[in-house]
Amino acid sequence: MSLTIMNNLLGLAVVICLLSVFSANAQVKGLLQVRAVQADSQLSWQEGGIGLYRHDAANQGVVLSQGIIDLSADISSSWSAHAVVNLYQDPKNTLGVSQAYLQYKPLVRSDYKWHIKVGGFYPQLSLENPDMGWLSAYNYTNSAINSWVGEELRTLGVEATIKRPARNFNSAHSFSLVGATFKGNDPAGTLLAWRGFALHDRQTTLNEALAFAPVASLNTPQLQFQANQVLPFEEVDGRFGYYVGGHWDYLKKSQLRVYYYDNNGDPGALNYNTGQYAWDTRFLSVAWLNKFTPKTRLIIQIMSGGTAMGQNRGVDTRFYSHFALLSHKIKRHRFSVRYDYFEVTDKDDWKFDPNASHGEGLTATWRYQLTPQWQIGVEGSALHSQADNRVAMNKALRISQQQIALNAQFRF
Repeated sequence: MSLTIMNNLLGLAVVICLLSVFSANAQVKGLLQVRAVQADSQLSWQEGGIGLYRHDAANQGVVLSQGIIDLSADISSSWSAHAVVNLYQDPKNTLGVSQAYLQYKPLVRSDYKWHIKVGGFYPQLSLENPDMGWLSAYNYTNSAINSWVGEELRTLGVEATIKRPARNFNSAHSFSLVGATFKGNDPAGTLLAWRGFALHDRQTTLNEALAFAPVASLNTPQLQFQANQVLPFEEVDGRFGYYVGGHWDYLKKSQLRVYYYDNNGDPGALNYNTGQYAWDTRFLSVAWLNKFTPKTRLIIQIMSGGTAMGQNRGVDTRFYSHFALLSHKIKRHRFSVRYDYFEVTDKDDWKFDPNASHGEGLTATWRYQLTPQWQIGVEGSALHSQADNRVAMNKALRISQQQIALNAQFRF
């Protein structure tokens, strides 16, 4: 284990200890979600298959889909500590931390507000995932964009935000500027190149490895040192990455978030011990939420970027995805439908390693809030996809998949 990884884990342990020390001020929230799912026969990417859903026929039935503990504690009037612990039973029993950070939010006499976060956390580029533990408030299955964010993206560093609140300026508009620098996230892009986008709600904890199908090109001399898994939060090249973002909010009716992300990866850097390259990954994300009425809203997000690895950028791809989500609430019922499109374009000259893929999916969800603690729901999803590297694995070039799930959720 590298010194950087050890330092990251030590930092997480310190945050958890702080939460324990200040337990008198701690707030503990949690969520348990059980799912009865009927999936198709395509083996999931989690199990080394080519299926793009989290579940498959081998692990369908009644499963624990989400176990979350959300911890926060005030250390002082300006400092607070936060952590999210996740429990999963697929692809194996996992208990880990997906977020852990300290936040400094000073009480200042100024029309402008600012705060700083230090630790491990998500960039705030999603409007789809405002719920506890970075869950979606609409569908149980995330969009292709935010499925990937939950897999391979996490800020292990420092983020600063300055906000111009509308009420302080007697205005209808609020604005925020966000900037961050980080290490880790060097292998981000691995899954997009060799698997493509997927649709699911499985978040990667900070110490996990993610497997993918046994891509035939990894047996070639050019890619022999690449492991058949990704450690998405590993530091490989010693460089700092960064992102910048802007938020606009109009009367809580319309919100816009624009982010540019660059992990500043050195594509020639390789950790031979872990089989992880530093991918040069950068993208632009634009997310927009509009409330037509207090009960009806539309969310659109677009992500476009590129990622490359290896000497002379042997693997070089462009990626793109967008989704449109329409949600309507009637009393205790919420109905949501989302369309996803996603694609990866192969730009390099390595014909033995085809990376192009594309697909689209449709997801429809009904949620019913029985009580403030209990929620039930039903979700159906269908997708079809094509990935050029499946042929060399003796798999079908094009596949169609469907799944339906009954969900029961309890908050505490």
